[in-house]
Amino acid sequence: MDGDFRSDFVRQPGALKQHPALVLNADYRPLSYYPLSLWSWQEAIKAAWLDRVDIVAEYDEFVHSPSTRIRMPSVVVLKDYVKPQKRVAFTRFNLFLRDEFRCQYCGAKGDLTFDHVVPRAAGGVTSWENVVAACSPCNLKKGSKSLRRAGMSLRRAPRQPGAEELRNTGRKFPPNLLHESWMDFLYWDAELEA
Repeated sequence: MDGDFRSDFVRQPGALKQHPALVLNADYRPLSYYPLSLWSWQEAIKAAWLDRVDIVAEYDEFVHSPSTRIRMPSVVVLKDYVKPQKRVAFTRFNLFLRDEFRCQYCGAKGDLTFDHVVPRAAGGVTSWENVVAACSPCNLKKGSKSLRRAGMSLRRAPRQPGAEELRNTGRKFPPNLLHESWMDFLYWDAELEA
């Protein structure tokens, strides 16, 4: 019997990692949509034990200790409100999210890099207002030329996004796994069907 348990555990060491908990702020909104605010089941149980969160939905699976049996949390709500950041960090990921993971010259998805609209060689700076997501072929075609010289145009003018705008854009890109218990909380402000 013990040998069977040990071999099952060894064959599926990540099995318990497959039960993440959606983390909601005290207003029942996710802390972030992209990436989706998730904790491991261990972090969720620890936070509940320390009375930092309320568990609002659970998986059917249990975890056991010698004296306790606990259902794995699937949705937890922070007891204290965490104020969302207003400033959006200028990172490659946030730039791609702002541009919806599309080349701003041709609209292609996939292998993206970034491009300075006004080339650095011509005095262009690395900022929200001068950098866009670009696929490799478009980036090579443009090179260090101006848009006019390269015969190219932008789909959208680059600008600094607001934090709420970036959060809303992130909602368009759900992760591969969305547990059914999360749906009411991820799309709570979506229009209901009549």
